[in-house]
Amino acid sequence: MNQFLQAITNGFSLAAIYALIALGFVIIYKSTQVFNFAQPALLLLGGYWVLYFGTVWGWPFEFAILAGAVFAAVTGIIIERTTLRPMVGKPVFAVAIVTIGLNTVITIIALDLMGVEIRQMGDPWGLKTVLIGGVTIAHRQIAAIVTVIVLVSLLLAFFKYSRMGLAMRAAAFDQEVALTQGVSVRSVFAISWAIAAVLALFGGIFLGSGIGFERSAAVSALKALPVVIVGGLDSITGALVGAVIVAQAEMLTATYQSQFAWLSWLGQGFSSVVPYLVMFIVLLFRPYGLFGTKEVERV
Repeated sequence: MNQFLQAITNGFSLAAIYALIALGFVIIYKSTQVFNFAQPALLLLGGYWVLYFGTVWGWPFEFAILAGAVFAAVTGIIIERTTLRPMVGKPVFAVAIVTIGLNTVITIIALDLMGVEIRQMGDPWGLKTVLIGGVTIAHRQIAAIVTVIVLVSLLLAFFKYSRMGLAMRAAAFDQEVALTQGVSVRSVFAISWAIAAVLALFGGIFLGSGIGFERSAAVSALKALPVVIVGGLDSITGALVGAVIVAQAEMLTATYQSQFAWLSWLGQGFSSVVPYLVMFIVLLFRPYGLFGTKEVERV
C-alpha cells in the first residue's frame, strides 16, 4: 500500500511540472490558434537564466527567479514581435512550421550558453523530506504542487479581472470581433508569449533542481505534448487534468512494470512511452481531447 501511495504522490509532483509546461502551450493556442512547438526551447532558455543568475552571479534563488522571469518574458515578446508578427494572416500550418524552426534555433543558443556538462542548480527547495503515513515527500515536490496552484490561481484571476486578461479572452473567442471592439490583438499575442515563456521557466526550474539542468530537459518537456492533446488544446482545466492522467500513468508504470514478468519484454524505459500511448487512446475516442472545444466546419 505504501508503494502505491508513494507512486501516486510522485505522480502528482510530476504532474505539476507537466502542467506548468502544458499551460504555456494552451495559452498561446487559445490566443493565436497556433501550436507552439518552441515551448521546450523556451524551457531550456528560461532555466538557463535562473541558473546563470543563481550560480554564476551568486544571487539568492528568489532574486534569480525574478530576474529570470523578466528575461524570459522579454524573450517571449521579442520572439513574437520579430518572428511571428510578420506571419499574421498566413496559414496556421506555416506558422507552426516557423515555431519548429524557432525551437531549433533557441535550443542551439541555449545549449551553447550552457555547455555540454550538467549544470548544477542545487536544490533550492531544500534536501529534506517529509514522512506522512509512510510516504516520503521531498520539499521540491511540495514546492512544485504549491507553485502550480499559485500560478493557476493568478492566471485565472488575471483572465477574469484584469483588462488585458479580458482582452485575451475576447481575442481567443473571436479575433475579428475583438478588433472591432478596440482590443489590441497584437498586444494580446505578445503577452501570451511572455506568459508562456515564464511558465516554461518554472517548468525548467523544477526539472533541473536537485538532479542538475542539462539538454535532456527539453526531451522531458516534450512529454507535455501528450498532456495538451489529452486535456484539449484550448483548455486550462484540460491541461491540469491531462497532466495528472499522463503523469500518474507514467509513474505507476515505472513503479509496477518490473513486478509483472509478462511486461518485462517492453524494457525498463517503457514508462517514457506511456504518455504517448495514453494520448493515442484518448484521441481514438475524443479527437479534441477531454476538455477541448469541438469545431465543426462546413465543406
